[in-house]
Amino acid sequence: MQELEQLTLAPGFWDNQENAQKVQREQGAAQNIVEEWDTCQAELDEAELLLELGMSEDDEDTLKEVNQSLDALLDRVGTVELECMFTGEHDASNAMITIHAGAGGTEAQDWVSILLRMYLRWAEAKKFPTEMLDLQPGDEAGVKSATIMVTGHNAYGLLRSEMGIHRLVRISPFDASGRRHTSFASVFVFPELDDDIQVDINDKDLRIDTYRASGAGGQHVNKTSSAIRITHLPTGIVVQCQNERSQHRNKDTAMKMLKARLYEKERDAQKEQHQEISGEKKEIAWGSQIRSYVMQPYRLIKDHRTNFEVGNVDSTLDGNLDPFIKAYLLWQR
Repeated sequence: MQELEQLTLAPGFWDNQENAQKVQREQGAAQNIVEEWDTCQAELDEAELLLELGMSEDDEDTLKEVNQSLDALLDRVGTVELECMFTGEHDASNAMITIHAGAGGTEAQDWVSILLRMYLRWAEAKKFPTEMLDLQPGDEAGVKSATIMVTGHNAYGLLRSEMGIHRLVRISPFDASGRRHTSFASVFVFPELDDDIQVDINDKDLRIDTYRASGAGGQHVNKTSSAIRITHLPTGIVVQCQNERSQHRNKDTAMKMLKARLYEKERDAQKEQHQEISGEKKEIAWGSQIRSYVMQPYRLIKDHRTNFEVGNVDSTLDGNLDPFIKAYLLWQR
């Protein structure tokens, strides 16, 4: 905090307006954490005094009030604790989530629709606005792939814990024999990059295709080919957007998605190089799931990185992801 304050007083600080505003935002976020922590400390001191009063007078109502205050305070401290974990370069940024169905046909595509609903419900509970950037409906049911933008403070810092392979085990509603099926879906999470971050993209390396947008039940189908698909030939990365009726706006959004994907790919390559230098190896392959959602023969969701697990499957699929997110952030630290 002191370093940020000293930086704002440094000569020439305001010469770069964009950088100055960025530092000010960081300073404001840090100041909010400090103020919230001071408030929590003051409320704890007040609860301690109230507890002593209630015990001395054997007042059950006062003791009950203290318990309620401490429960609420515990939640607030947990929130402040999470805020202190967001130290990554882009943790405060908005996030783009892309979900792809794995092998398994309709069953896997239904799993994508379940995950999509889970993230939308989570964002709704956080009061984070969402925007559907791309949606490819399944052949019979579900969704082949979807991309959404989640807008909110620390959206990327919270959601980066979700990147990886998600595995579902259940009795398939699409199997007339009632057999148990295992489905996989991949989840990619990327930060919305600031305009001042440069990612070199050569136009010659791009293949841009247009197509007609589609939607479930024939809704939102354009009569013109306004949807955009961009393939980055050197890496094979494919992004697509059909959110807007304007081809130009869809192309701008798709380029923003590609920029984020290429930026993350470069960062991952650097991490892998550092791991090789330090003798660490970590295989990232289809089927090496980060989390399993088991509905049959028992009900359990387990994160294989942190070993955190819950038995209330419905609550998690309804968007209650915070316990998994917090466990991941603690594990990562």
